Amino acid sequence: MSTLDQELALFRQRRFLAMPLAGTLAWGAVAIAGTLLPPQAAYMALFICTGCIVYLGMALSKLTGENFMDKSRPKNRFDSLFMTGVAQAVLVYAIALPFYALDRSSLPLTVGILTGLMWLPFGWIIGSWVPAAHTVVRTVAILAVWLAFPAQRMVLVPLVIIAAYLPTMWWLERRWRGAAKTTPVLATA
Repeated sequence: MSTLDQELALFRQRRFLAMPLAGTLAWGAVAIAGTLLPPQAAYMALFICTGCIVYLGMALSKLTGENFMDKSRPKNRFDSLFMTGVAQAVLVYAIALPFYALDRSSLPLTVGILTGLMWLPFGWIIGSWVPAAHTVVRTVAILAVWLAFPAQRMVLVPLVIIAAYLPTMWWLERRWRGAAKTTPVLATA
């Protein structure tokens, strides 16, 4: 049985690249759909693409070396806490759906902001302000673009999200590479 401190140290040593990479690809597909498809089809693409982020992240985790489905990895309570944040991001669709029923164009605003909230607890877990900055910048920029460019919401909001993901992924990768050089992995006894 490992201590919480050991589990936290092990959790913090991870790469964390698969999920934001999946989000970038999914929101890129939404931007393309917003460009090429009629609004109703683009909205459906947003539902489908953002609903697939977790599954795409699981698949990409094998390529990034994170392998979320590895059953041999010891259980870590911070994985459960992180997955609670993922579940929160899924449950916020309960807010997005009624607004979508009233105003279809609210969808990129609500889904884009609400699903980005999971970066706040993640930042707390890994002990960094960068994920919180991702959430704040993403939220403010989504709202600004959504208000300023109503005819381009289905294209510009996804591009804002991608623009928030790119430096965050760069930082995550840089952080992981630095940690791999300086911090030995703790043994779980």
